[in-house]
Amino acid sequence: MKKIITLSTLAAFSLVLMALPGASPGTAEEKAAKDAYVKAPETIITENIPPIPVDIEEKMRQYRDMKSASFVDWDPREQGMIVRTRTGNTTQLCWLEKPGAELKQLTDFKEPVTRGYFSPDPARKYFLFAKDVEGEENYQFFRYDLETGQSVMITDGKSRHEAIVFNHNGDRFAYDNNSRSGILFDVYIMDPDKPTEAKLVYKAGKPAYYIPSAWLHDDRHLLVIEYISANKAGTLLVDTVSGRFENLTPESDKDFSFLLAAASNDDKYLYGSSDQNGEFNQMIRYERTTKKIDVITGDIPWDIDTAVPSKDMKKTAFLVNEDGIGRLYLLNPDTLKYNAVTSIPEGVITDITFDRAGKKLFLNISNARMYNDAFHLDLETMELVQWTKSDTAGLELSAFPTPQLIHYPTFDKVEGKTRMIPAFYYLPAKKSTHPFPVLIYIHGGPEGQEKPDFQGTYNYFINELGIAVVCPNVRGSSGYGKSYLMLDNAEKREDSVKDMGALLDWIATRPELNKKRVAVAGGSYGGYMVLAAMVHYSDRLACGVDIVGISNFVTFLKNTSAYRQDLRREEYGDERKIGDFLNKISPLTNAHKIKKPLLVIQGKNDPRVPPSEAEQIVATVKKNNVPVWYLVATDEGHGFNKKYNSDYMYYAIVRFLQEYLLK
Repeated sequence: MKKIITLSTLAAFSLVLMALPGASPGTAEEKAAKDAYVKAPETIITENIPPIPVDIEEKMRQYRDMKSASFVDWDPREQGMIVRTRTGNTTQLCWLEKPGAELKQLTDFKEPVTRGYFSPDPARKYFLFAKDVEGEENYQFFRYDLETGQSVMITDGKSRHEAIVFNHNGDRFAYDNNSRSGILFDVYIMDPDKPTEAKLVYKAGKPAYYIPSAWLHDDRHLLVIEYISANKAGTLLVDTVSGRFENLTPESDKDFSFLLAAASNDDKYLYGSSDQNGEFNQMIRYERTTKKIDVITGDIPWDIDTAVPSKDMKKTAFLVNEDGIGRLYLLNPDTLKYNAVTSIPEGVITDITFDRAGKKLFLNISNARMYNDAFHLDLETMELVQWTKSDTAGLELSAFPTPQLIHYPTFDKVEGKTRMIPAFYYLPAKKSTHPFPVLIYIHGGPEGQEKPDFQGTYNYFINELGIAVVCPNVRGSSGYGKSYLMLDNAEKREDSVKDMGALLDWIATRPELNKKRVAVAGGSYGGYMVLAAMVHYSDRLACGVDIVGISNFVTFLKNTSAYRQDLRREEYGDERKIGDFLNKISPLTNAHKIKKPLLVIQGKNDPRVPPSEAEQIVATVKKNNVPVWYLVATDEGHGFNKKYNSDYMYYAIVRFLQEYLLK
């Protein structure tokens, strides 16, 4: 592979490019020309990316300066909430005392902090948070003292730690980490005031993610999720004193999910969700003595995404994923009766949390015209109260386009009818300029799901560049039933790529869209889909943007972090058994078919999709004599979380689209 041009080399080369005719080095004309281009951060390395005009930065500034302010956790002392928002270049935690009050910054790190967890004991004047270093995802836990403002790391500083779940008394929390082997995730409990006395309570016996989900009210028994794949997960009940455990998952010869995450006050019943008896995850109640399972939400034909009980177990709030749109319901656990909450704006709802008294429900709401703001729902009056108003950098969000939920036909049938693929479709407001060029954005996962969320910088593409954006949920996406979820597994992988071809067919039928100007973009698994689309449909695409994408399934499975390998083999297939097939369908093997310009973006420290995946596709596609731009951030991992890197990445994407989609 050709050596990547370093910043110093690029800077020297740029001086030659930008020298004006007749101007000697160091002249005012040369300096003005140099200043007319965006300076890349020192953390960015590029290859073949031309100088980016400063007017791109200036035109995008408002879109890049927008930032959300969303709810994280509620203080059990009833004095306020933790909010996450960007301060400087990274997301940090802030304190908000009351609705509309001024945010007070709590954490201040070079790396982002996005979650915080209070002990339910009001006497414990701290919260916990997690943070990694430069995107390597070995998260460490910290204890933040609310009185001194000081943070102390309470984990080992090297292994990966996940899932903070406090007991009811608030003196211990459960979590998992991979310190024992680097691969297997064991379950521990810890008193945050005595971190050196952390206790191993469940030792993993096989590759899976063991994730604590809830304590029983005896504060001795712990529910632990055994997560094997997106369509196969169960629940264990662990005795944290004796170390004994019971597998609560019903026996079956079929894969299904069985996730328990709450207990009644007397610990007689356990609550959770399962898709054992149907396509969707339904809320269930499990009776511990008889093992009887009652389905609570059998009349809702969609997944239950999240369910959260109040502290006194008199109420439960749950979220339904209705074709990608969030719906909030309230349940009485005694009667198992529930009702929809109709006072919530349509969009995406996250982070639902009851206050200590069970009178307020905190939540975040986001949609095409709302950037993930914090609210509480008064459960007595059902009034929705807004706590934060995200910084829109002066942009009027009411002018942003709202998506159409469309369903387009694909190549196969289900129950005798043509299968339809759901997608969210955003059109520019400037009707006079159509037919519009198109950007297809594919989510990652592959078990992710595109939702009608706030589109951030993509609003610049729609509003200012006049690009229509289509976000499909091709087969393999979650939210549409377990059969749909498994339609792309292993040897069926390229069927999801055919769904992309069907989308191109749909675009060609739309008079408002320009079928000759279609770009494709995506990250992670979505990056694979970009490369695969470029292989199969290069003649129908203008260009592609691959962000931290998989280029070869065999090399990816060999080189991804060891603790992820078996989980990914469940999805993609085991390269030790079907390696020939995986090689055959990989974009790297078929890279000679990519005949259109490609932009590849990568984080150097990515523990999921290693940089070698980007390096090998860049080196190979360059042999096709087509433009290949390459951008690497040296202090990022699986995606760019620092504003200075993310800004430059989007400037490069816009420059790329200007050159190869819009000209």
